[in-house]
Amino acid sequence: MNTETFISQVVASSVEALYGEVNPAQIQIQKTRKEFEGDYTLVTFPLLKMSRKSPEATATEIGEHIVANCEQISSFNVIKGFLNLSISPLFWLRSLAEMSANEEFGTAAPSGRTIMIEYSSPNTNKPLHLGHIRNNLLGYSVAQILKANGHNVMKVNLVNDRGIHICKSMLAWQLYGGGETPASSGMKGDHLVGKYYVEFDKHYKSQIKELVEGGMSEDEAKKNAPIILQAQEMLRKWEAKDPEVYELWQTMNGWVYEGFDVTYKALGVDFDKVYYESETYLLGKSLVQDGLDKGVFYRREDGSVWINLEADGLDEKLLLRGDGTSVYMTQDLGTALSRFEENKLDDMIYVVGNEQNYHFQVLKLVLKKLGYDWSDNIYHLSYGMVELPEGKMKSREGTVVDADDLIASMVDTAREMSSELGKLDGCSEEEANAICTMVGLGALKYFILKVDPKKTMLFDPRESIDFNGNTGPFIQYTHARICSVLRKAEEQGIDYKSHSNNELLSEEIELIKQLDTFPAVITAAAENFAPSMIAAYAYELAKTFNGYYHDHSILREENDEKRRMRLQLAALVARTISKAMKLLGIDVPERM
Repeated sequence: MNTETFISQVVASSVEALYGEVNPAQIQIQKTRKEFEGDYTLVTFPLLKMSRKSPEATATEIGEHIVANCEQISSFNVIKGFLNLSISPLFWLRSLAEMSANEEFGTAAPSGRTIMIEYSSPNTNKPLHLGHIRNNLLGYSVAQILKANGHNVMKVNLVNDRGIHICKSMLAWQLYGGGETPASSGMKGDHLVGKYYVEFDKHYKSQIKELVEGGMSEDEAKKNAPIILQAQEMLRKWEAKDPEVYELWQTMNGWVYEGFDVTYKALGVDFDKVYYESETYLLGKSLVQDGLDKGVFYRREDGSVWINLEADGLDEKLLLRGDGTSVYMTQDLGTALSRFEENKLDDMIYVVGNEQNYHFQVLKLVLKKLGYDWSDNIYHLSYGMVELPEGKMKSREGTVVDADDLIASMVDTAREMSSELGKLDGCSEEEANAICTMVGLGALKYFILKVDPKKTMLFDPRESIDFNGNTGPFIQYTHARICSVLRKAEEQGIDYKSHSNNELLSEEIELIKQLDTFPAVITAAAENFAPSMIAAYAYELAKTFNGYYHDHSILREENDEKRRMRLQLAALVARTISKAMKLLGIDVPERM
């Protein structure tokens, strides 16, 4: 039982004893504001009809009854119609013991809900970049948080493995690759294919320039450049399952998947199922016919199918081209239906950039008009761009921040800064490598996840590895520091699992209070799909512990019972930091 529920029960019991049966909705409990003394506050105004007394008299009467009948409440004070209750140190000591004994503390019981979360969704014509990193980290962390809330979570990836952009890389490799492969070039497969996507754009621009210089308008030149016409022909051949084109497509996509897997492993993200657009792009055509039959959609003279959403404040939306080919919306309608039906989903979350806000608004509305009420359970977890101090990124021009390069540079920066601060002193080469990888990735993940997803963010690699700020390494170092204390305690043979200490300092109570809120923070983070709430919690807990550790000795405390209690408290802080960071996909070192 969490503390707020306990307080509510205590208050309800006293109110019933004083005034008779009470409606739970009348018991309004909130945390006491910082400027007042107390832990929890009861708002008495809803109870005045029962008490038939003034707010102050009602609050005083309830406060006196609670203190007389509940040893866990040590005192109370009344401010107008508000009853502020102070919880006794004895209660917090028991809470510490209960939390320490419960290895599952923070994790909710099974909810019975099945939630699918789709993230990553890369194109197979280029490697993953900084924008994909935010997407992957956000999707993976939200999945971990939802699991901690007891939900059955399915992590899925929809790979965009078909279309004109894929053909551009394939054609450029055919024309300019000279048979180059990942093995012959020493390049990761996704990097090699991305190289030819940039190569295509270079030749395309050159051909457009030539045609414009020959007197053609720029728009005409873009449509008639030989290389784009060749790419379009290649796409037609792919759709017709031309053996040569299809084999090349499979080969080059295979190179990319091997490259992606390396990046995903380095980032520490994974998927329960991978969908491929080449297998799903025809889904949804039957829904289009269903919509026509129901009069929800209409057909234009050219044979194309549309829906008019102007009455809903949107516009007209194309669902099927005149030649019968699908658009993204067609596919997403079909994919959503098949996923909900096959997996009996309760909720579906799409982690996709904010440039697709309108798309998902339309998707939900169209499904609703087709009669699928579960469309209310589709959620678009929208996020903003990640920018670097140098500015924005462009894939076609090869100016993106490559994910692999960024991960490597983060580990190098972690090594450089850790060495400068002496954090690696006494470590073997193997230990140093493991710590630098953990710190570099922890810095990257924390810096990205601590920001509200909706905000465009500026990523500064050096700032993210500051060991003293609101950063991953600061929290990781706090965990390592506690582990060092606990190791020394074990070496000295101190058993801190139990103690009979019955005194607590105000700083110790503050730490226990923070630990006590961990389950509520996880619940709130799940309800809001907000890893940033977990990040803020982990930082505040680490900061509070560091202040306490600076002012009070743990191992050098002379009173044996106090020392054991402080070790138990430190161990619970370390365990909770580790759990919180794991929800962000971040590992914490035991030595540093």
